[in-house]
Amino acid sequence: MATVAENLVQNLHANGIRRVYGLPGDSLNGFTDALRKQGDITWVHVRHEEAAAFAAAADAELTGDLAVCAGSCGPGNLHLINGLYDANRSRVPVLAIAAHIPTAEIGSGYFQETHPQELFRECSVYAEYVADPSQMPRLLEIATRTAIEKRGVAVLVIPGDVALAEAKSDRVVRIRPTRSAVLPSEDELEAAAQLLNGAQRITILAGAGTAGAHDEVIALAGKLNAPIVHALRGKEHLEWNNPYDVGMTGLLGFASGYRAMAGSDAVLMLGTDFPYQQFLPANAKYVQVDVRGEQLGRRHPVDVGLVGTVKETVPALAARLAPRTDDKHLRDARDHYRKTRAKLDELATTAPEGKPLHPQYVARTLDRLAADDAVFIPDVGSPVVWAARYLTMNGTRRMLGSFVHGSMANALPQAIGGQAAYRNRQIIALAGDGGLTMLMGELVTLVQNRLPVKIVVFDNSSLNFVELEMKAAGFVTYGTDLQNPDFAAVADAIGIKGFRVDSSSQLEPALRDALAYDGPALVSVRTNRQELSMPPAVTLEQARGFTLYAIRTVLSGRGDELLDLASTNFRQLL
Repeated sequence: MATVAENLVQNLHANGIRRVYGLPGDSLNGFTDALRKQGDITWVHVRHEEAAAFAAAADAELTGDLAVCAGSCGPGNLHLINGLYDANRSRVPVLAIAAHIPTAEIGSGYFQETHPQELFRECSVYAEYVADPSQMPRLLEIATRTAIEKRGVAVLVIPGDVALAEAKSDRVVRIRPTRSAVLPSEDELEAAAQLLNGAQRITILAGAGTAGAHDEVIALAGKLNAPIVHALRGKEHLEWNNPYDVGMTGLLGFASGYRAMAGSDAVLMLGTDFPYQQFLPANAKYVQVDVRGEQLGRRHPVDVGLVGTVKETVPALAARLAPRTDDKHLRDARDHYRKTRAKLDELATTAPEGKPLHPQYVARTLDRLAADDAVFIPDVGSPVVWAARYLTMNGTRRMLGSFVHGSMANALPQAIGGQAAYRNRQIIALAGDGGLTMLMGELVTLVQNRLPVKIVVFDNSSLNFVELEMKAAGFVTYGTDLQNPDFAAVADAIGIKGFRVDSSSQLEPALRDALAYDGPALVSVRTNRQELSMPPAVTLEQARGFTLYAIRTVLSGRGDELLDLASTNFRQLL
């Protein structure tokens, strides 16, 4: 009879798992040795378990299938937690194997003892402790099914001695994902239609739940003469081939999206859990469509809530709507979007020779040179702003990141998972200098696993977005300086092809060469530290905070910083 670990690996293979991300350890020996014997599942060896969880999350998001990561007992599996939080909040199916100390020692304060099933409870849809071989493979089947059906993280906590024990069952089960179409009731659809038919200015706010429903949403917008505003995770699904697109709203968005929302008297929310209440108009009527009923009204009270999948619910709703002839709201929103887009594009210009580059120009140039099916993965912070505003989607490109959990250092480890899943696809990490250095050891992972990830580093020697938040709140920037190495030289030393860009004229040649390079490549770009990513609407509180920051900065003897800030951003005020 096989061991519990060997049966576990047999079940993983039967369920299509071809990669496991992790770091070995003695409590994982039974599992990693079973992988070695099986031979068809690749052990993607990372340098930090946090990277393993992020990589698995990206793998799951890009493929749509279950991905697996593993960590040894105590500190090993505890390192998984940040990436697992991200996976669970992004609703992607991940199975985490959390090894545990010997069964007989649990509760004794043993070396490296933790209580993983409790630690992982909040960042999972299922977390269970395997105390006896007789529980397997049943608990594995339950964990796999739960992760797939609930689109979240399932954690199995397995002591090393249990993994090495003889299995009580040699059962191997294939878990087949279900595909359901959910429709609201006739009465609810009719109520939503009546509200929308009675409105004058309707705006659609669309999120990640519109995946696969592009054509249906566009058709609905045409019938309603409604502009479409997308949340960040809706960008890749709705931005392309969309005559009703007016951009994003929210902290990373821009003025046209904000205005289209503010000028509406009815908002139709489709598959979005957009969190920023301050960007939702207070006096509008709301219809919300979401497959998860508990999310209805979570951000703003709804007048009609519809539980359903967007792809099926939108046509059913559209059939009950009267065609509109009045397109004034749509024309106004589109005109404003054209002006806003033009102004944003004007900011994506070259800098004087030898001066730090405008990050807008870096993002726009990368967008122009990247492959039609590229996968972009921006770090949390200012790279997300530039990605949201300057990367264009086309139906085959993808853009993912830590957009809900908001963790630093996500870009590089998620790129590992993306490239491991798609060896021949262009995977591009837009890394902040702070994010890259937080998990810089994973550069070695690229080399060791022969992953041709392309990394563009926005090197502004600061925690740039944190500085912006400080300025808006009225604080003198403090504790945000970064003394960086030459990232291109570091890359070369590790075995990655490095490029250094200090002037605008160097950018395009470096990006072209890096993207064409047969292997991992890193382009380190010196970008302007004082570049402001202006929100779509500046509140009075933010204006007061910025004024207070300016006064405090001068009084603290750092007036030169203020002059640099003004000269850098003067063009944004024209």
